[in-house]
Amino acid sequence: MKTLEELGFELRHIGINCENEQEADAVAQSFDDIFGFKKKVGNSSIFAGTAVEAMKEPYLGEKGHIAIGTTDVAEAVAYLKGQGVRFNMDSAKYKEEKMIAVYLEQEIGGFAVHLVQK
Repeated sequence: MKTLEELGFELRHIGINCENEQEADAVAQSFDDIFGFKKKVGNSSIFAGTAVEAMKEPYLGEKGHIAIGTTDVAEAVAYLKGQGVRFNMDSAKYKEEKMIAVYLEQEIGGFAVHLVQK
């Protein structure tokens, strides 16, 4: 099993729950106007740079979600389960047979947290 250091956990982005596409656009535009984080419109969200994701409709988490990158999602799940962390395995996403994303069961500070493949 990989060590904590080998899993390379790092913040990837913060997702902000918005009520609709117009609000998501306004949130992303504010980050663009203030910090120069360029908007990129996607199917379900609008990114401001790479660190802020404004959701076009509320998604998981009371306030939104936090994405934590790791070198190996499946190994990170195994490691964190050993630490007592529980996962919503129904939320797992796969590319071919490799797990690339999964949400924790618990929220932290009103935010859903998910692991994503770096």
